[in-house]
Amino acid sequence: MPTPLRGRDIVCVGFADWDTDLWTNQHHLMHRLARENRVLFVESLGLRRPQLAARDLSRIGRRLVRGLAPPREADGVRVLSPLVLPFHANPAVRQLNRRLLPRLVGRATRSLGMSRPILWAYVPQAEVLIDVLQPSLVVYHCVDDIASQAGIDAASFRAAETRFAARADLVLASAPELARRMRTLNGNVLDAPNVADTELFATSLGEGPLDPAMAALPAPRIVFTGAIVTTKLDLALLVELARLRPSWSFALVGPVGPGDPRADVSVLAGEPNVHLLGGRAYRELPAVLRAADAGLIPYARNPLTESIFPMKVYEYLAAGLPVVATPLPALAGRVEVAIASDAAGMAAALDEALLHDSPQRRAERSAAAASHSWDRRLEEIAAAIDAL
Repeated sequence: MPTPLRGRDIVCVGFADWDTDLWTNQHHLMHRLARENRVLFVESLGLRRPQLAARDLSRIGRRLVRGLAPPREADGVRVLSPLVLPFHANPAVRQLNRRLLPRLVGRATRSLGMSRPILWAYVPQAEVLIDVLQPSLVVYHCVDDIASQAGIDAASFRAAETRFAARADLVLASAPELARRMRTLNGNVLDAPNVADTELFATSLGEGPLDPAMAALPAPRIVFTGAIVTTKLDLALLVELARLRPSWSFALVGPVGPGDPRADVSVLAGEPNVHLLGGRAYRELPAVLRAADAGLIPYARNPLTESIFPMKVYEYLAAGLPVVATPLPALAGRVEVAIASDAAGMAAALDEALLHDSPQRRAERSAAAASHSWDRRLEEIAAAIDAL
């Protein structure tokens, strides 16, 4: 008899496109599930109001081309780019999308021969698919407080979330604040913090290539990997930290502006020891971390980051790096992460981390992080589904 997560049909409604700059929870889990299941990934429904910026205009053009095409294959997953209108604050647009999306997804599942799939949704607007799919199981995977993001129609999103979470058979929450809120809507909530491809990042401990741009910087090298956006990063803290340690190199590795296309990070360009190195393919990140001396998570404190568990926590730790972060609620009590609330405290925490780091400490961090893998997380989710 097949296990709950083997030999199944899964329709996943994501909050990002598949071919995105940065893989997130949805990409990692669906890529792994597709090894033993048939997965249809429905790309972002365009919940954020688009801006007249090159990134948004390019994405709109790409969606128009793909919007009526059948699902394409990518990384073992079937990917559907539904043609929906990204103006969810407008009741007429919401009504039109409620008609368009079920037709497009229903047609795609029929073409793939899917029957009564698991509906695994990262956004509550997937509620319109319940009648057409007749899913065997409904999973709401809540990994961000999306309603707190700029450009989102918070009222309509919260209303949809309240309805959809109540109808879900299982709710997965990636941060304590999200879990607390979801438990007011559903009695079956699993705490499922973001984890990492720990096996991949553990390769940073061994001999191997160094990222050339990182290796060219003076040591010590303090690294941040991820989206360079003003909605999450505390730019003022970064500038002050760089000035407190002018002989150190602060490397920011990631694309500028995903989800925040008008992000102005010019304040960082004036600091000679802050380096915007651009994005890297996911499998190139171990070479970046192999060249680093410590991992940094300099997030601002705001409603969005109150509900975030950064995926990079276990990526850094699996690579053996000491980690210093601002006091995010999701990181409270995690002794493997040093917490500092301001630039002076962060500089002192980094001083301490660099002073006491060693190959043995790095190996211990990596070994401890090994249990926080995507494969282990899928085992926990499968157990929760089996318990239903």
